[in-house]
Amino acid sequence: MFKPLHQRLNLYLDGDESYIFVPAEPVGARPLVVYRNSGDIVLDAPNASIPATAKRSGKTIYGILGLISLSISEYLIVITGRDLRGKLLGHPVYRATDFEILPLDPGVSVTNPPHPVEAHLLALLRSHLCSAFFFFSYDFDITRRLQAQYVAKNGDEGKAFWEVSDDRFFWNRFLQSRFIDVTTSNPKNDLGSFILPVIYGSFDIRASTINGQNVQLCLISRRSRYRAGTRYFRRGIDSEGHVANFNETEQVVIIGAKPGTDGFDTEFSFVQVRGSVPVYWAEVNTLRYKPDLQIMDLQDSVDAVRLHLQEQTSLYGEQSLVNLVDHKGHEKPVKEAYERYVAKANVPKVKYQYFDFHNECKHMRWDRISLLLDELKDELARDGYFHVVGSQPEPVKWQIGVVRTNCMDNLDRTNVAQAAIAKAQLTLQLRTAGVISQDDTIDNYEQLSTHLREMWSDHADYISRAYAGTGALKTDFTRTGKRTRGGAFDDILKSVMRYVRNNFFDGTRQDAFDLVTGVWVPRKGPTSALFLITDSRPLIIRAVPYVLTFSLFMVFAGLTLPRTSNYSLSYYFLFWFSLLALAIGFILIHGIDYVAWPRLIPPTDIIHYNGPGHRSANNGKGFGVDIGRLKAGASAQWMKHGQRRVDKQFEEIELGAKKRVD
Repeated sequence: MFKPLHQRLNLYLDGDESYIFVPAEPVGARPLVVYRNSGDIVLDAPNASIPATAKRSGKTIYGILGLISLSISEYLIVITGRDLRGKLLGHPVYRATDFEILPLDPGVSVTNPPHPVEAHLLALLRSHLCSAFFFFSYDFDITRRLQAQYVAKNGDEGKAFWEVSDDRFFWNRFLQSRFIDVTTSNPKNDLGSFILPVIYGSFDIRASTINGQNVQLCLISRRSRYRAGTRYFRRGIDSEGHVANFNETEQVVIIGAKPGTDGFDTEFSFVQVRGSVPVYWAEVNTLRYKPDLQIMDLQDSVDAVRLHLQEQTSLYGEQSLVNLVDHKGHEKPVKEAYERYVAKANVPKVKYQYFDFHNECKHMRWDRISLLLDELKDELARDGYFHVVGSQPEPVKWQIGVVRTNCMDNLDRTNVAQAAIAKAQLTLQLRTAGVISQDDTIDNYEQLSTHLREMWSDHADYISRAYAGTGALKTDFTRTGKRTRGGAFDDILKSVMRYVRNNFFDGTRQDAFDLVTGVWVPRKGPTSALFLITDSRPLIIRAVPYVLTFSLFMVFAGLTLPRTSNYSLSYYFLFWFSLLALAIGFILIHGIDYVAWPRLIPPTDIIHYNGPGHRSANNGKGFGVDIGRLKAGASAQWMKHGQRRVDKQFEEIELGAKKRVD
């Protein structure tokens, strides 16, 4: 058993001295005290009395998300609202719905920050908390798939949750670093019961009845905190082998569980992963609908790809790399670079599989995704799934490999493919458990089929909103099993919204990711980050949008306001239309300068890359205006990610395979 986590905390504010967190249960548990002036974090004595000067907060605290230092003060982030999303194997799983930010500096107000830089950083923090999908459990490790938990169960005995959590999916690991440092430096001041790991992803669980048997279907996605960010500002791979938009998706099936009970007869787990094409590449926004494609052939490209694939095989075993990127047009260079570097890396247990999605499924023939399943038939049979029967001491089957799927964004095409693979595996699992006959299919059971489609569609929307800012495309097929014209029209609207968000709003979203995950750490003193609230672009760049707006106003004014003379307005409209056209042309020519780039870590090395590789075009650069000089935050402090995870989870595949052979 893990060390228990405190599920409810009562918060007391002792004036400007401290925040005191008293566990509601068990009675007599040691309170946590955070001293506001010094920032010290300590455990008080058991049954310690609350100071008479302390006042109790009106809100119940359901967990401490962590502690973050901004330019003026440090802030505690606490969870003040939660929503029960279901029970997995009898363990409640919650979504965090409300948060409160508590300043440590007594002279700082969260609602009225003392400096615009601090206000900007707090706004980034709030936006991330409000838009993210955080899930957690107090007595179940939601960061790890079931097979990983089973393999490590003996070694996990008596440890705290944060010690055994999967470092990749422990989203608030950086925010909890102070608490973890205090615990590791002084075991007598063990804060493990207050360190609550959360995942950024999705969780859904639903119950069905098939042929008189209770079947629970659960879908969990876990988003990696490494190379996290938005669609166009985090692409490809980094030097440590981390890829953008990496998600592990686990489909759990529990058979024989009675509603409201913890028991089960049979348990299945099937895992898939997705992630950006593991090469150095990017798409550079220029205000055009299709960004400029940039592929960078760097010295360590092969090493980075090898690191990524080696980590994947160490964690999951055999790798089936399913690539859905187009083989022609804009996407072709990405496909070719992927194939080239996978071949050069030459990592054992890795097989590359290309599927021409748009060609095979054109004219809305999404049912032809079955061709991919036919191509993967042998790999899926070899890799298997995790299978536990309650009456047997050892698992019946182990999953010894995964399918890693990607398209350009790892969203829409990837969702369709993963949902189809998951459905095929679910059918096989229910046949294996004897719930349905060998010639039966889940399509004959409306309730289960509906649940499966809706869960995968919702899951697709969660991942797409986190990465692209809108719901996923093509979900009409995932949700209903059919591709419709209404769904295609809805996809057009979402594509327009993605364009607007990706060009004009994702810069601040990316800054929020970098701030919360610790990729960028502010220095003390707001003057070191004034670049966050100032616009250092040349005056002409800043002025043209005002010219465009005023020209548009004058055109509408000429069309709508009553006339006071009979003179022709031809020259009036010619002038203002010409000025409007010039302004639009200028903005398009200098498109890069009008994109809302991230300010904490601007991608100047990508925008101005001129080394070996491929670039589809050089749009939006105007007449040589240097965006790096204009927007780079050179005074920022940098913080590296932690070391790559090397622990007992790497032994899972080998251990699992060994037990299976035995």
